[in-house]
Amino acid sequence: MVLEKKRDAEYTFRSDWWLPTLPGRVFDAIVDLESYPRWWPDVQSVRQVDDDTAQVVCRSRLPYRIVVAMHREQQDAAGLRVRVRLSGDLDGLLAGAIHADGAGSRLEITQHVQVRKPLLRRLDVIARPFFRANHAWMMRRGHHGLTGYLAATGRAT
Repeated sequence: MVLEKKRDAEYTFRSDWWLPTLPGRVFDAIVDLESYPRWWPDVQSVRQVDDDTAQVVCRSRLPYRIVVAMHREQQDAAGLRVRVRLSGDLDGLLAGAIHADGAGSRLEITQHVQVRKPLLRRLDVIARPFFRANHAWMMRRGHHGLTGYLAATGRAT
């Protein structure tokens, strides 16, 4: 048996968001990064770097900002899947898959990241539960914000 040593400051997160909206509408919203600050309170800014890359600045409850470059690796409108490579304060992958679910859609979000921001790396052992709680808070606010945004922009079913 081979055991793989877990790297420092490494996190895997999974979230499922149910949205009362058609899958294609959810896809259109999540690939439109520039709209995120309008509906996700923790996304402070998005700046397009090139056709496939944007710089995103986030801040939630804890007193630190996360700055990441999101580089598109896959954007499949027919398959309702996206995957981006993250670099900067976090390195890793972020993936989304959308499925029809009853009268709406289920958005599955998977993130596997390693923290690169020096302060957060130093605090990882002590603050890990707070980092996880902060992430959960941020995701709940994102889910709530996207639901409202889709309804307000006429994208709800």
